[in-house]
Amino acid sequence: GDSVITVQLTEEDKVEDDVVFYLVFTGSTVQHCTSTRKINPGSLETISPGHDCCETVKVALCASREGHPVLVVAEETFQFIQDEAYDAAQFLATCAGNQQALNFTRFLDRSRPPAADVDFLDEKVALAFRHLKLPAEWNVLGADQSLTENIPRETLMHFAVRLGLLRLTWFLLQQPGGRGALSIHNNEGATPVSLALERGYQKLHQLLTEEEAREPDSWSTLSHTVHSGDYSVKHHRGLDVYMLTAEA
Repeated sequence: GDSVITVQLTEEDKVEDDVVFYLVFTGSTVQHCTSTRKINPGSLETISPGHDCCETVKVALCASREGHPVLVVAEETFQFIQDEAYDAAQFLATCAGNQQALNFTRFLDRSRPPAADVDFLDEKVALAFRHLKLPAEWNVLGADQSLTENIPRETLMHFAVRLGLLRLTWFLLQQPGGRGALSIHNNEGATPVSLALERGYQKLHQLLTEEEAREPDSWSTLSHTVHSGDYSVKHHRGLDVYMLTAEA
């Protein structure tokens, strides 16, 4: 999701300015409708939707004009593939509360990847997490809610903060158990908050300690989503396009 798609129009499809083009993606369980913006008379741009599974979907390019019926200009297929970011998000989601797996992830910290790689990892994994279908009972702290905060243990929040993953940390904060994870000490006595301070991650520390901390700028400029039942509407601020997603 959230990749730029360019649509090239044929000569006969280049029409007046009052014609509005949009794309309809039809999957097995979910349908997306995206608005487009015109780059020039022969090209359109929009954003690919974040889909709920890896499959090939049907895509229809539609044209709308006031007082006229909606026309299907062209049809094509579009494939959603499972990439490394999706695999990583699924792995981390299943790791919540699994101490053996969470301790295994700490080896990433020893390699200390370059800042550009961390930023790329943060953006892709957080985006994949947003599109995962997490179980209704999913919790940042894992399935065993009988554990008290006094028991030292590693959490997903420790993992995200240790690597400086700002977007992933923000996502986890919004999930059940996210705020509770902030006060949990690991076996070294560190909380996610103390880890951020120790490593000099000022923005991350601010995100964790301010009650009214705002969404990271890098996400705010990307898109904003409003959910209502089986529907959601996303506004991509960069391209100024909208996307409606509905259960099919």
